[in-house]
Amino acid sequence: MEILIIGGGIGGLTLALSLHQAGIGCRVFEAAPEIKPLGVGINLLPHGMRELTELGLAERLARVAVETQELRFYNRFGQLIYREPRGRFAGYDWPQLSIHRADLHEVLLQSVLERSGKDAFLTGHRCVSFEEKQDHVNVTFEGGETVQGSCVIGCDGIHSAVRKRLFPGEGPPAYQGIDMWRGVTRARPFLSGASMAVAGWLEVGKLVVYPIRDAIDAEGRQLVNWVAEIQSPRKVMQDWSLGGRLEDFYPAFSSWRFDWLDCAALIRQADMILEYPMVDRDPLPWWTRGRVTLLGDAAHPMYPRGSNGAGQAILDARALAGALLRNRSVETALKEYETIRLQAANDLVLMNRSNPPDAILREVWQRSGDRPFARIEDLISGAELAALSEGYKRVAGFERDALARRESLVRPGEDLT
Repeated sequence: MEILIIGGGIGGLTLALSLHQAGIGCRVFEAAPEIKPLGVGINLLPHGMRELTELGLAERLARVAVETQELRFYNRFGQLIYREPRGRFAGYDWPQLSIHRADLHEVLLQSVLERSGKDAFLTGHRCVSFEEKQDHVNVTFEGGETVQGSCVIGCDGIHSAVRKRLFPGEGPPAYQGIDMWRGVTRARPFLSGASMAVAGWLEVGKLVVYPIRDAIDAEGRQLVNWVAEIQSPRKVMQDWSLGGRLEDFYPAFSSWRFDWLDCAALIRQADMILEYPMVDRDPLPWWTRGRVTLLGDAAHPMYPRGSNGAGQAILDARALAGALLRNRSVETALKEYETIRLQAANDLVLMNRSNPPDAILREVWQRSGDRPFARIEDLISGAELAALSEGYKRVAGFERDALARRESLVRPGEDLT
């Protein structure tokens, strides 16, 4: 058995490591001609870190990340709405890590090369088509090269070539007029030095800030990731991953100076700014056809709200490796994987549209009329705030007690030899 993985991002590399752990051969085919450090910060929540810990990566990741201690919500006037501990500080067995996407990718890629060899990861291979046969699949790449494998896993992101072949009439991602500007800034630590803060709301400007690297210079500054989001009057989706222009969004945040952070200065002093449309796709009724299936953003791209995109790709990868370990038939394994993951992922896509964790900010913005409050308890109770947070954790799969009880996703079944 050799699994052909199309796409060498977080999901594809986690799948390669999981298959190696299960003793199943695979190769990863990445479209980019070379690997460059890309992106900005992301979070690895406890359910994702559990899986990466089972892959033996916890210590390596911890060396290049910040272990998040808490999550705080504020209005745009800097008033605290709600706070909760995160990861091991909340009693989980696994941490929450805030990390630069490039650092996470480097750890995963180097681990694949060390464990499976350099031939397991090939760049410059852009998938253009595949053809299913009775007992294998042929994949054709740009330039005409064809490779044969037991099955094909589309891990090639929101613009997936594999998904386009399975759903040729789907059209572009769904855009609802929300734009994001993302950047990183070298800044002094704020709050605990390991806090994630979310403030404002989309109609007036929403800002997410958290550190992703510790003590990067002699002045003790951290590398701080920030995301500015605005409900845009534009009706047309902008190009993907544009170079961001400060003047397009800074006016909404120019007065944001809190006791614990000068948000306006943080934005102005960024090392880099990128612009993205906030998009997702409608949930699919199925991911698997014969010996082909989808994983991660190729299967269920979702709004980046709740820090869950990378985690869901990791859960997919682990569930798929476990299904292949338990089943003699590749087709049966792919369908088992779909049964485990499709509904859960689709539910989260819809949850991220309607009631993500930052719905806390929406409720306070609406109830306060976008004005400072005297007491948060006059607007919303602590129980209601906690319920919004815990409800999201249940749907996303990282409610603490349920996660502690769950069996490993890569557990062997009966002896198949």
